[in-house]
Amino acid sequence: MSAPTSPHPAPARPVRPDDANALAANVWPASAERDERGILTLAGIAADELVERFGTPLYVLDEDEVRAHARRTLAAFADATAAHGSRARIYYAGKAFLSTDVVRWVMDEGLAVDVCSGGELAVALAAGADPARLGYHGNNKSVRDLERAVQVGIGSIVLDSWIELERLAAVAQRLGREQSVLVRVNSGVHAETHDFLATAHEDQKFGFPLTDAAAVVARIRETPGLAFVGLHCHIGSQIFGTAGFEESASRLVAVHAALLEGGEVPVLNLGGGFGIAYTSADDPTPIEQLAAGIVDAVARECASRGIPVPDFAFEPGRSIVGQAGVTLYEVGTIKPVRVSDDLERLYVSVDGGMSDNARPALYGAQYSARVASRVSTAEPALSRVVGLHCESGDIVVDAEYLPADVAPGDLLAVPATGAYCAALSSNYNFVPRPPVVAVSQGRARVIVRGETIDDLLARDAGVGPSSTEENHMNERNDT
Repeated sequence: MSAPTSPHPAPARPVRPDDANALAANVWPASAERDERGILTLAGIAADELVERFGTPLYVLDEDEVRAHARRTLAAFADATAAHGSRARIYYAGKAFLSTDVVRWVMDEGLAVDVCSGGELAVALAAGADPARLGYHGNNKSVRDLERAVQVGIGSIVLDSWIELERLAAVAQRLGREQSVLVRVNSGVHAETHDFLATAHEDQKFGFPLTDAAAVVARIRETPGLAFVGLHCHIGSQIFGTAGFEESASRLVAVHAALLEGGEVPVLNLGGGFGIAYTSADDPTPIEQLAAGIVDAVARECASRGIPVPDFAFEPGRSIVGQAGVTLYEVGTIKPVRVSDDLERLYVSVDGGMSDNARPALYGAQYSARVASRVSTAEPALSRVVGLHCESGDIVVDAEYLPADVAPGDLLAVPATGAYCAALSSNYNFVPRPPVVAVSQGRARVIVRGETIDDLLARDAGVGPSSTEENHMNERNDT
């Protein structure tokens, strides 16, 4: 099955750069630069040093960049809401990338954390997170996971279906707890993004139709053990501009106002999905502009209905951690391919691929790349960075200009890989997942250990003496 294509695909041939060594400021971490040898450095550490210590492929995450984005986002929404006498809580969307260290970083900077599985909840709790600062998403939360969330005192649970409403009510009553809940609704506003990233249209697995909100909330309000605190809506991901958020907000405020007739509705959660730059052609909306535009739109709608502006919640993930990540690879083979009479493309193969970055194969995501181990005076050549997997769709960077002398043994760096790369990684073709290394002020340390072939073999029940002994026992039982 071929990967779906984006409704807004990047040009087949990007703009040829004047310098194929340059690092676009809006794509790379602020600490990224080249040293006197021309080698890429991150947080003051050279790429070749990182690779010597930790190998390739390697996820590198700039801690200070993550913290800076968290602080800036919190400040932007605090300012925007304060202008209307309101407040905002910012949840880091852990699905983008979660580890105990990342949980501690964002919570240190004042953010809450959003989880969407029992495993993510376990990571947040292992990090020492205050459960009251956690929110729980998901379209199919098990009874066991709901019980765990309620037992630890999770701050809020976002209800996604009628079945889940009754399931959670039974859990809360059995445990003698009152659980705060939000209701996820689909506003019908389609984000201008890939179909798989748009999450507020009607024909998909998340949430209730907006027309069902009144009935759902009425049921919650009459159900012991549940406390309704607000509506939730997420229109998609990798969104530039405020138009979609503003239209969604206008529809939600109308329902919010109607719900006020039956009781308090303290919170309006408008999700996340704020876009980042993956290539120099991307121009994401500054978070301050997004915050002001979204909150101002809600305030206008509230004023027109004569109701107070509620408190807000938002759930950015990619925009907190995405730009902080860089993946390092080693170049293996180079293959020039004649595409047409006037076009030749270099296929640059690296020692990773769709197992460490599934996004290009999943939905045609575009990335950029630079040679990290040197600078080159060679002319830029149109290139496609591909992985080692046995799939023609195993593309890391679809179209990029790299120096024409790119060669086996070069280190290649792909920026903006902090979100949805490690989180979506796999062992396809029996390839171990890379480690995640945090860098800060000249120091590097592993925050998620990488895998080895031995680690993968250890999961195979047919390997080793124990399996042989078990086979002998089975043979004896058969006789």
